[in-house]
Amino acid sequence: MDLKSTALFMILVLIHLAISESKASRSSLLTELFNGYDASLPPNINSDYPVEVQIEIFVNNFDSINELSMDYSMNIFLRRTWTDSRLSFDPEIYNISEINLDPKKVNDVWVPDLFFSNEKSARFHSITTPNHLMRIDSNGTVFFSSRISVTADCPMHLEKFPLDTQVCALVIESYAYSTDTIIFHWTQQKELDKADTLTLPQFVLEDTSFHESMKSYKSGNSSRDFTQLVIEFVLRRDIQYYIVQTYVPSMLIVALSWVAFWISYDSVPARITLGLLTVLTLTTQTYAIRQTLPRVSYIKSIDVWMSTCLFFVFLALLEFAFVNVSHRKFTRMSTRRPNIPRKSKEDAEDGTPARRQGHEIRASTLDRISRVVFPVSFLIFNMIYWTVYSLWEDEGPAHK
Repeated sequence: MDLKSTALFMILVLIHLAISESKASRSSLLTELFNGYDASLPPNINSDYPVEVQIEIFVNNFDSINELSMDYSMNIFLRRTWTDSRLSFDPEIYNISEINLDPKKVNDVWVPDLFFSNEKSARFHSITTPNHLMRIDSNGTVFFSSRISVTADCPMHLEKFPLDTQVCALVIESYAYSTDTIIFHWTQQKELDKADTLTLPQFVLEDTSFHESMKSYKSGNSSRDFTQLVIEFVLRRDIQYYIVQTYVPSMLIVALSWVAFWISYDSVPARITLGLLTVLTLTTQTYAIRQTLPRVSYIKSIDVWMSTCLFFVFLALLEFAFVNVSHRKFTRMSTRRPNIPRKSKEDAEDGTPARRQGHEIRASTLDRISRVVFPVSFLIFNMIYWTVYSLWEDEGPAHK
């Protein structure tokens, strides 16, 4: 064996020994860390100071925002950081500064007892293994991250729907430990940590705000303070979907009802069919919209719009009814043959064409006036509607 081969062989042996020693060090470190460690006791069990836990949320995506059930669903990484002196170690002895635990070993370490107080449902992800990450630094700092899907309650104010902006919150509290034992703090205070590809269905995430407070709960005759964190998502509804699906179709239906003003009032079946068709179509559209919204005791923006559109098409139908009744009344009068002297009868018959022409002029004049009044009135309504609801400010966040 030549000199080069011998040197290469020695290097490989040294690398193998180093790796084996590192594995042995990690294994012995874990054994030492958990020897006598009690995961049911908080790190400050022998101290008068509370454990300070830093909380951070990374938002993967919003799954849904539901107005009917007034809740929202999202997928997050919940990250927690705290110091447990019982897990500190000397990095020089073990030749490592931190150690990652297997997800199955997470239950062997004490973790903060936080929960989402406004949740409707939540779950951890476990495919293909439990989605947990735990890292322990040499000074005893523990970093714990979990992937969670949560559906949280979000009371909504729908007076401006669909021109509204909603504020949905996620509330985090401690369940078992009061502020004497544990206190939560936000790691981030200004900007939300989120995925670059984050998109929301029908909404735009305009802003986020972070709040820290305490909440008191009664226990018998006394009350205890518990730490509370709140993150608020300011969500502005994207109006484009409703413009295409609601506003433009209803405008076209209202405009379609005006076509009747250009149809002769003698064409009774055509004008009645057109009037009833527009009324029924708007009624069906209004019903479909209400099926997607909760039953609330106040008037929504979309209610004002659809009711006004229905009022316009109903007025167009009433306009034809007025013209048609007036015309039919004159027709019945002109067909009567009263028993009058011949000379007077001739004079009456001579006046009939003039009277008929007067009625026809009045009916056609009403149609011509409607051709202008209806579109102008609807235009004025649009100007008022969009101005009022655009300038109307939504209610602000619940926490200041």
